[in-house]
Amino acid sequence: MNNDYKSSKFKALLDKLQQESWQLELLITGFAIFGLINLIEPIEAAINESKALQNFGRFYYPVIRAACYILIINLVIHVILRGLWIGAIGLRYVSNDIDYDVLDYNKRFTNYLKNKVGSFDEYIAKLENYCSILFAVTFLTLFYLISFFTILFIFIIAGNFFIESTIFSQTLGLTLLGLFSIFLLFFSIIIFIDFITLGYLKKKEWTSFLYMPIYKVFSILTLSFLYRPLLYNLIDNKFGRRIAFILFPLYMCIFYISSLNNVRSNYLEIDSYSSMNYIRNNNYLDLLQKNEFVKDVAIPTKIINKPYTTLFIPFKKKTEDFILNRNTSLKPSEDQRGLKSNLYKVFTKSKGYSAKKDSIYSKYLAAFNESYKIEIDSLQMPSNFIIVKTNKQLGFENILSLKGITEGKHLISIHRKVLNTTTKKEKLEHVAQIPFWYYKNN
Repeated sequence: MNNDYKSSKFKALLDKLQQESWQLELLITGFAIFGLINLIEPIEAAINESKALQNFGRFYYPVIRAACYILIINLVIHVILRGLWIGAIGLRYVSNDIDYDVLDYNKRFTNYLKNKVGSFDEYIAKLENYCSILFAVTFLTLFYLISFFTILFIFIIAGNFFIESTIFSQTLGLTLLGLFSIFLLFFSIIIFIDFITLGYLKKKEWTSFLYMPIYKVFSILTLSFLYRPLLYNLIDNKFGRRIAFILFPLYMCIFYISSLNNVRSNYLEIDSYSSMNYIRNNNYLDLLQKNEFVKDVAIPTKIINKPYTTLFIPFKKKTEDFILNRNTSLKPSEDQRGLKSNLYKVFTKSKGYSAKKDSIYSKYLAAFNESYKIEIDSLQMPSNFIIVKTNKQLGFENILSLKGITEGKHLISIHRKVLNTTTKKEKLEHVAQIPFWYYKNN
């Protein structure tokens, strides 16, 4: 096949494909809608897990979820319009164009309808334009979101480099990260202004001169070179510019509507911290919903009829940070955290690896247990946690004896000793409170 885009044969092929592309559009749309709908549940699970572990996912997973909903809405509208277009073509086969003389309306209405409704062929042509542009805009929106994520990823990499890598001191790292973030945010705003104005900064002599270097750098950072032809082909005609202008306000409206919440009380909140007066299902293992994770601390159930109960604390990255700050002897010469291939474990294991690992676990647990203070009401309980891997989460589990505890309502309080890296002084930090009811099983 001749792929020379200047040849007449290639142009004829494109014209033919252009006329028949609606079949591929519907096929791809159907698969995309099915895939996106099935993707929502795993994303919801990832959001819950990232919130529980308080990792970076809690910032970008909700955006991915919003992107899925936007794509689903776009594609469903596309299917509806394309179905209407197919129906209009079928109706045209039966009755051709609109015959206003047969309708025999008054001249006033006939002239009005001819002006506003026009011919049936014009209506079909408008539907075709909307369908084709909406399908292209849907995937253009996907590329916009990818660009947003690349900028967000750059911020994360910068944070890891300036702060987490320990190459710089904490003060210097925060200063450098702040300066880098200001510059990146400033240039990102410039790119965004050019985007929402459909290229205004490219039109003037002095703005285009200053904007060109920024444009070249961000075209690589945001991967916009992948979809740039699609964008410029959309906005080079009046109809495409109208669509592009309404997209951003439309998505902002969708985002705002999705954030609405019916506040039913001046005092009671749906989402509040667990305390003596407020219960969160997240603090009880038997009340966890599907794809829900323990955020801070959890016990098996809120009504206990055994002389003991377990206390589960999920592992988080900041948990290890607290331990290493308080126990510098545990700090490794090189931080091994981060993405690692499973092959890394295979090649780093040696004779006596298990015994060495168990020795490290003992020291690690001793430091962890020394960091936590547990109380039932005002009675201090021993901190004797052990590492446990549940079906969902890695964490630490402690068994608390309830002998001597009276029947009725009680409160478990958990505090953690943390070291202020600036003042080098320890303080007791509140972690969680969990109410429960204890009744002996007679």
